[in-house]
Amino acid sequence: MGTLIDPHDPQEERVFLALKRLQLTHLRDTLVAVLSEAAKEQWTYLEFLDQILGRELDAKQGKRIRMGLQIAHFPCVRTIEGFDFSFQPSADERLIRELSTGNFIAHGENMLIFGPPGVGKSHLAIGLGRKVVEQGHTVRFTTATALLAVLGKAESEGNLGDKLTEYSKPRLLIIDELGYLPFERRAAHLFFQLVNRRYEKGSLLVTTNQRVSDWGIVFGDEVLATAILDRLLHHSHTLMITGESYRLREKRKSGLIRSRLTNVDPEQTHRETEVKTKKEPDGGVNNR
Repeated sequence: MGTLIDPHDPQEERVFLALKRLQLTHLRDTLVAVLSEAAKEQWTYLEFLDQILGRELDAKQGKRIRMGLQIAHFPCVRTIEGFDFSFQPSADERLIRELSTGNFIAHGENMLIFGPPGVGKSHLAIGLGRKVVEQGHTVRFTTATALLAVLGKAESEGNLGDKLTEYSKPRLLIIDELGYLPFERRAAHLFFQLVNRRYEKGSLLVTTNQRVSDWGIVFGDEVLATAILDRLLHHSHTLMITGESYRLREKRKSGLIRSRLTNVDPEQTHRETEVKTKKEPDGGVNNR
């Protein structure tokens, strides 16, 4: 925290008190250094205002982003800039860059990322989430397993409504690793309630290793799976990643795996629909 140059100067004391009341924290803490720099550089009045206001805005923005990242509960630091698109050419870089602008949040659109384990789905989800936080939106990250455990506990304790409201508040809710474990029937119904509550109100970003055609198995109910997919895919962007696991690549580099392994059956990949985003006039997507 900054200190007065002259503690007995009533003018300086008034300035510090005014900065505190206006919550100009960064300027208050750096005022002495800024005044010294202004005198040394012989700033004009306008230059002085430009400098102090710009620095205050930058400080507040930085604080807001740090708080947003903390609230989001990201498990680790991953960025879009750190994603190796050259290693995963099936990951549509143009689409990811477009989503990084956060425009999809304003329209309550969803994002679904499909692919086998280890291809970077979680990396992209966290990276996009960080971008959304930087643009001033609230984000919450959770795995599907953790989410359903929380909702199940809330239901047994009689406060499911409050917990659904909590998970409906963030502008973007990221649900990672959907489909790695099958849902019990009651858990599938809880998941539907959350998706239904957020429908056209808040964006969802879901990563999954399961094809759409297998979601009936994941949820244990074809009708329920269809209802969930209907809400997720309406006003959505989808991305299919088909490539080698990053972890397998690292093991191969270290010599633990000699030959290049892939975790995608080429014949299966051929049968699956390659998902590309093409917005329709009514806001839907055309998976081609």
